[in-house]
Amino acid sequence: MISADNVTLIRSGRRLIDTITLTLRPNTFTVIIGPNGAGKSTLLKVLSGEIRADHGTVLYEDRPVAHMTAAELAARRAVLPQSTVLSFPFTALEVVRMGAIAHGSADPGRSARQALARVGLAGFEGRPYRALSGGEQQRVQFARVLAQVPTATDDDGAKALFLDEPTSSLDIGHQIAVLEIARDFVRDGGAVLAILHDLNLAAEFADHLVVLHQGRIFAEGPPADTIHDTVIADVYGISGAVGRPPADRIPYVLPQSRHR
Repeated sequence: MISADNVTLIRSGRRLIDTITLTLRPNTFTVIIGPNGAGKSTLLKVLSGEIRADHGTVLYEDRPVAHMTAAELAARRAVLPQSTVLSFPFTALEVVRMGAIAHGSADPGRSARQALARVGLAGFEGRPYRALSGGEQQRVQFARVLAQVPTATDDDGAKALFLDEPTSSLDIGHQIAVLEIARDFVRDGGAVLAILHDLNLAAEFADHLVVLHQGRIFAEGPPADTIHDTVIADVYGISGAVGRPPADRIPYVLPQSRHR
């Protein structure tokens, strides 16, 4: 569906991403992990068409992303950036409505309300965006993404969601809720690419896990094959961290236990 072939981006003589080849497929939740500065957000921006690679190609089906208009891209994918700063006094509804308008909704106000309700923000429509907490703002932005791409597929094919640290400002309950919505999108036939720092959540939700390190893909595959001591030690510099509970005096929370 979306493929990158030997993509490289160079800034100030440094290869931020280096000869990366990656394919995002329908019905697949792809998660990128890696330390700060690994090139995760840069790769997401190249794949989503926000910035153009210096070398290599990104294709949406068989079309180079560089040849697609902003409107064509907006119809194929929606992007949740790592952070969003708004200077104008928009309400939550007005922010989400932008996504519905980009989709071409016949009733953008109704579509925006439905998206807000989906992320647990029904009743927040008239609240000033800048007065919301960081987590609430992030969920409003996620609702905007859902309003822009309300269905995982249509007559033109599968759609994609690009989510850059979608759980960074959220409590654990909302982290799981957001990722479950994204997983539902995948199950309905869409593709999701998410950047996560929580390795436990990455291990639970990823169908395909990509470990990025110094601008290159260090490892990729199912979580069981990629999250192990060797990879974590080489990439994060922490040894003996996988599959071992901490000392008795340190409590730990394992969200996956909710399935038992």
